[in-house]
Amino acid sequence: MSYGEQSYLELCSHVLENGNKKEDRTGTGTYSVFGHQLRFDLSEGFPLLTTKRVPFRLIASELLWFLKGDTNIRYLLKHNNNIWNEWAFKAWVESEVYDGPDMTDFGNRSQKDEAFKELYLEQMERFKSLILEDDAFSERFGNLGSVYGSQWRAWKTSQGDTIDQIKQVIESIKHNPDSRRHIVTAWNPEDVPSNMALPPCHTMFQFYVADGKLSCQLYQRSGDIFLGVPFNIASYALLTHMIAHECGLEPGEFIHTLGDAHIYTNHIEQVNTQLSREPRSLPRLRLNEEKASIFDFELEDFTLEGYDPHPSIKAPVAV
Repeated sequence: MSYGEQSYLELCSHVLENGNKKEDRTGTGTYSVFGHQLRFDLSEGFPLLTTKRVPFRLIASELLWFLKGDTNIRYLLKHNNNIWNEWAFKAWVESEVYDGPDMTDFGNRSQKDEAFKELYLEQMERFKSLILEDDAFSERFGNLGSVYGSQWRAWKTSQGDTIDQIKQVIESIKHNPDSRRHIVTAWNPEDVPSNMALPPCHTMFQFYVADGKLSCQLYQRSGDIFLGVPFNIASYALLTHMIAHECGLEPGEFIHTLGDAHIYTNHIEQVNTQLSREPRSLPRLRLNEEKASIFDFELEDFTLEGYDPHPSIKAPVAV
């Protein structure tokens, strides 16, 4: 079994060579395999891919957003993070209050029509300004529903209470490290069909303590291999570092188990470009040792040392 970035690159090659051609909800089409596992030894370095530049600050600000229990994109926009914009924007342009040019199928049209792309970018900038400046607009169109932050920090029970899964799992790791129940789930069957902008792709994760080290395994039902999976790897590796820090443990492994692992048909060229590159040495992550709780961390408390990746590779997001 391969470890680290090489295991990710082998997954890319495997899907290109053996993937099943499948349709998907976005209408883009994918090459897909079902059931695959990647492993990363966190003692060897922080698993931020080097065969293309992956924006660590976007990953870190998104994770902090989850950990705050926030579900409104205003926090992300304040940190110049646009990775959740498309789903909120879609709700606005399809609403009865939208008064701009037709943005139907904006994701695909903006890739093909330069004039339309300009209109789309204008409307997106207008949307972002409204989210940041108009409280009522932000409340209505910036909120993505019961997505990750809500499920992690305020899972609603049938009795009307809420469960803070992150706090619970940290207490469980501290006081009962050998438990097999260090689990957090984002998949809430009641909320999935009606109360989420996007049903959770990374659905459940479990921690494991042995030899003074904390390991984490993620089950991800659906993985966009080129754009999404590199973010997910780094995000859960960062979360493992943070919880290990609070619990007085060393980071162990991050194990990434994928259900439907797919490459979108409009990402093939980009994947081949990435596969032509040689991996470089992984960076090292430093946390602010003065922060005792994971809920106290801010962006400036993370330092990435020695990150020297190949250039970024752009690709469209399927929405």
